[in-house]
Amino acid sequence: MNLKLLFTALLFSLISYAQVPAGYYSTATGTGYTLKTNLYNIIKGHIDNGYGGLYTTYQTSDIDNFYENDGTVLDMYSENPTSVDPYNYSIASTQRCGNYSAEGDCYNREHIIPQSVFGSNAPMVSDAHSITPTDGKVNGMRSNYPHGTVGSVSWTSKNGSKLGSSAIAGYSGNIFEPLDEFKGDIARMYFYFATRYENTVAGYSFPMFNGTTDQVFTTSFLNMLLTWHAQDPVNAREITRNNAIYARQNNRNPYIDHPEYVQAVWNPVADTQTPTAATNLVVTGTTSSSVSLSWTAGTDNVAVTSYDIYMDGVLKTSVSGVNATITGLSATTSYTFYVIAKDAAVNSSLASNSVNGTTTVFVPDTQNPTTASNLAVTGSSSSTVSLSWIAGTDNIGVTSYDVYLNSIFKSSVSGTTALVNGLAPTTTYSFYVIAKDAAGNSSLQSNSVNGTTTVISTSCASESFENIPAAASSYTLPKTWTGDSGLNWTATDARTDEKLNTTRAICIRNGSLSASTSADGIGSLTVTTQLRFTGTSGTFNLRVNGNIVGTIPYSTTGVSTTTTISGINIAGDVVISITDNSTATNRVAFDDLSWTCFSGLGLETLSQEDFKIYPNPSKGNFNILFDDSNGVHSVAIFSLLGQKVFEKSNTQSSSILVTNLPKGTYLLKVTKDSKSTTKKIIIN
Repeated sequence: MNLKLLFTALLFSLISYAQVPAGYYSTATGTGYTLKTNLYNIIKGHIDNGYGGLYTTYQTSDIDNFYENDGTVLDMYSENPTSVDPYNYSIASTQRCGNYSAEGDCYNREHIIPQSVFGSNAPMVSDAHSITPTDGKVNGMRSNYPHGTVGSVSWTSKNGSKLGSSAIAGYSGNIFEPLDEFKGDIARMYFYFATRYENTVAGYSFPMFNGTTDQVFTTSFLNMLLTWHAQDPVNAREITRNNAIYARQNNRNPYIDHPEYVQAVWNPVADTQTPTAATNLVVTGTTSSSVSLSWTAGTDNVAVTSYDIYMDGVLKTSVSGVNATITGLSATTSYTFYVIAKDAAVNSSLASNSVNGTTTVFVPDTQNPTTASNLAVTGSSSSTVSLSWIAGTDNIGVTSYDVYLNSIFKSSVSGTTALVNGLAPTTTYSFYVIAKDAAGNSSLQSNSVNGTTTVISTSCASESFENIPAAASSYTLPKTWTGDSGLNWTATDARTDEKLNTTRAICIRNGSLSASTSADGIGSLTVTTQLRFTGTSGTFNLRVNGNIVGTIPYSTTGVSTTTTISGINIAGDVVISITDNSTATNRVAFDDLSWTCFSGLGLETLSQEDFKIYPNPSKGNFNILFDDSNGVHSVAIFSLLGQKVFEKSNTQSSSILVTNLPKGTYLLKVTKDSKSTTKKIIIN
C-alpha cells in the first residue's frame, strides 16, 4: 500500500464506523462458526438489484478517487497502484461490453466466485459485494480459475496480474493471482461469500471449497486467504465500496467493518507461536533474468502459510510453497537470497540460511516457433465458430496463438482451442493461427480453414427431463445432467422421482433450475409446471443472464399450467435460469421446457432500402442516412447481450452520426411509422 493510500485509509477508517448503522452488529456474538452464523443472519435477505443493476452500483462503489483520483472505473485487474494505469475506463455505458480481443477494449462484471459455481442463480449472480468491474480481456483470461499464488506464470496482464500453475497445496490446476495491493480485498470477498451464502455453499462445487457449511474452504486455500487478509489490511477504497453497496443492497461486508472477525471466525484461538526457520535454501537454476530457489519447509503449531523471499535484504515476493523463481533480474549479476516462514497469524520465523545466485549471460531469443498444424473447425452456431489445432513448438516455449479471421487479427489465446464469436449467420469465414513466444517471435501461419455459421433456427433448445439422475426423493445435493439439446443442467433443492407430462420431471422446492450457456439468444420460452403434494399457487422468476425477464406461475395441486413468456428478445450467448420460488415450501414439477432463438428486435416490415449505413464495418463512428429525409425515425442500437447502448427517438433529421462505440458486433433497429427492421453493424 502506498503512503498516500495508507494515510487516506487511516482517515477513512474513522468515517467508516460512523456509517455503520447503530446496532447493526449487536447480535454478532460468539466466536468460531457460531459468530459466522450470527453474521449470516445479519447480512442475509439483502435487496437484489438484478444483474444489470450492478452497473448502477458501480457508479458510486468503484470509482477511482484513491490512486489517480481521476473518477475512472477502479478495476483491480488494470489499476497500477504506484504508476500510470495501462488504460482507463469511464463509467459510461459505451465502454461496457461482452466482446473484446485485447486489454483496454471494454470492461464488464467479474464474479470473484464464478457464476458456474452457483448456477448463475440469484441473488449470488448480482451481489455487488462479490462482483467487481474488470477489464473484459483479463476477466476472460481469469476464466473460472480460483484466485491464489501462481507457481509458473503462463500469462501476465498489463498491470502485473498473473495466470499460471497453482502453488497451493492440493490443487494442481491453473490459478489467477492479483496484485498484492488487492489480495486482501479479494480475500474479504471470499469470506463474505462464505458467510452470506452459508445456507447453500456446502452444495457448491469449487476446487477451493471443501463441501462444508462451517469452514467452507480447503485448509490450504483458507490459510492463503488468512495470509492475504493479514498482509493487505482494509483500506479507504474498500470502506467506501462497502458503504456504497450498503446504500444499494442494504447489507454490508462485515469483514471490512470489523477485520478482526476474520480471525475470530476461522482462527478463534490466538496464535502467538512463531514458525521454525526454513532450512537448506539452495539455488536450483538460473537464466539470464531469473534465479530459481528451493528449501526445506519450516514447521508451526498450526501451519506455515507463506514464505517471504528477500533479495539483497529487501522483500521481493511471497509464496505458499517451498520453491520459487525470482524474475526480472539483470544478466551476469550476483544476488543474495534468504526466506522467512510465516503463519496465518503473520507470526514470522528467523531467516533461513543465505545463498548467492548469479544470472547467466543474456542470449537474445531470435528463434521463431514452428507452425501450428491441423487447424480444424470443431463446431459452429449462428454467431460462433469453434477451432482447434496441434501446438507449435519453440526452443523456450510457445506462449500464445493469434487467431486471424479473413486475414484480420481477431484474438489471442493461450491454449490450442478458440471460440470466435460475434459472427453473422449463414456466412463463411476463413481462419488461420500464428504461434508466438514470450520474445514476440512469430511462426508462419497455419493451414487455413473455412467455417460457416448456421442459420438462426426457430427452436433453440428443448428439455424433456428424461435424462435427469435416477429417481430419488431426497432434496440434498445439486442434481446435474446433460439434456436433450446438449446443454448441461443443474437443479438445486430438487428431487427426481416425480412425473408430469411424460415419464420424468424435475421437482424443485426452494431451489433453482439452470442451464449452461446457449448460443443464438432467446425469443420466447415455454414450460409446463404443476404444484405437487400440498401448498398454494405461486410463481418462479425466469432469468436470462441473471436478469428477471418474466414469471412462471404454478397453480393448485395436481393442475398443470403451460406458460409461454414472449418478447424476451435477447441476442448472443444466454444463460437461462428459473429461481426464487415465491412460496419457499411449495414443491413444483417442471416439464417440457423449450425456447426459441433470438430472431430480431422488431418486425421485419421496414425495408432496409429506406436507410443506409456507412462505413460498415467501421472504426467506431458511422452515419445512418434516411432516404425519406422528411420522415420521423427512431434508432436504437443493442449489443449481442441485449443491452441498449444508443438511442435516438423521433428524429426528423436526414442523418444520424453515431460515435465512439467499443469494438464488437451490434444490432441496429430502425423504426418508422410503427414499422421496424434490424441490421447488423460491426465495429473493429
